Amino acid sequence: MSKPILIYIDADACPVKNEAYRVAERHRLKVFLVANSFIATPYGLDIERVIVEAGPDVADDWIAERAVEGDIVITADVPLAARTVAKGAEVLAPNGKPFTASSIGMQLATRNLMQDLREAGEITGGPRPFGPRDRSEFLQAMERAVMRLKRKGFLGG
Repeated sequence: MSKPILIYIDADACPVKNEAYRVAERHRLKVFLVANSFIATPYGLDIERVIVEAGPDVADDWIAERAVEGDIVITADVPLAARTVAKGAEVLAPNGKPFTASSIGMQLATRNLMQDLREAGEITGGPRPFGPRDRSEFLQAMERAVMRLKRKGFLGG
């Protein structure tokens, strides 16, 4: 493979952008920061800011149309994760949990069940607060994903 590893960040509500930048800088990887509003980025890194129109799934569609095998997608959005896993991308949640071909069906079913319960008026709680351990888990998972792709022959910087 001679394809470079690209990183796509579903950026509007992503709490680990800085962690992703650190890994990208270490491996000299290009990052696409996709959002529907301006987000400041650090100077000197290979980050392309992509501002899409406001609207449901516009950023997701932009990422899903481009991400392929050998790329890394960072998102908490389970439907976007399912779309990009199906295309062979490595997909990570901000807490470092991978979305995989073997797990995505159950993750989608759980998401849909919780959405149905909320719409029916059930109080379902929500995710636990995002903390330092989540950041650490994400950094480790991101590093593992990059190394796995490099071993498969995809190019880092």
